[in-house]
Amino acid sequence: MTASAQSREMVQIAAQAADATGGDDIVALDVSEPLPLVDAFLIVTGHGERNVAAIADRIEEKLLEAGHKRLRREGRDQARWVLLDFGDLVAHVFHEEDRMFYGLERLWKDCPVIPVELPATTSAD
Repeated sequence: MTASAQSREMVQIAAQAADATGGDDIVALDVSEPLPLVDAFLIVTGHGERNVAAIADRIEEKLLEAGHKRLRREGRDQARWVLLDFGDLVAHVFHEEDRMFYGLERLWKDCPVIPVELPATTSAD
């Protein structure tokens, strides 16, 4: 079993929202095989609590605008690890230190990566 087309679309929306808000090290994993109720995880790093909260808020806003229903949100008050559960997609927005500590990529290392397309950034030289 693999992540559905809808789940992949949700990943793309969430990844672009995270990128636009300063999210780094954006990784999407297809967790549909080991988790029967979830298709994908999106893992994002924010730099500081304010950035983590802003990234999570933007992901939530864009997914709601696209017509997806949020089932649960946790961790917004502390903004160290914000979990957004949209059913088929669960977005994890981490503070840098917490992402390294919890190591979700290590826990789910056998799951395939879902490619995400992000706008190209240009450097000002």
